[in-house]
Amino acid sequence: MSNSLIHAFFVGRAVAQAINEQVEDALTNALSELGKFDAEQRERLRQFTEEVMERASREAETIVQGQTTTAIVPIGSQPTDLQATIDDLRAEIARLRAELQSYRNQSV
Repeated sequence: MSNSLIHAFFVGRAVAQAINEQVEDALTNALSELGKFDAEQRERLRQFTEEVMERASREAETIVQGQTTTAIVPIGSQPTDLQATIDDLRAEIARLRAELQSYRNQSV
């Protein structure tokens, strides 16, 4: 065997080892980044879940205390009859329509 053939063998072997190391490093880095991304997404999901549960708890607590989150019914005065509330709202709508019609007639 000639010296150049042996030298080519070792050069080829060194190239293969260097490529193997580069691929190994790239794969390790890619898996590391994937792990970081997964951990970040899990943390965001956990924070989102906590926020949703906190909001739900606050709303449930508000309902249990007899308060509402709408401006229709004042805090502390819960309607006892749903039909009476509906009738009151219909009467208020009719009154507002009458006032609006009156306003329109005046501006003509």
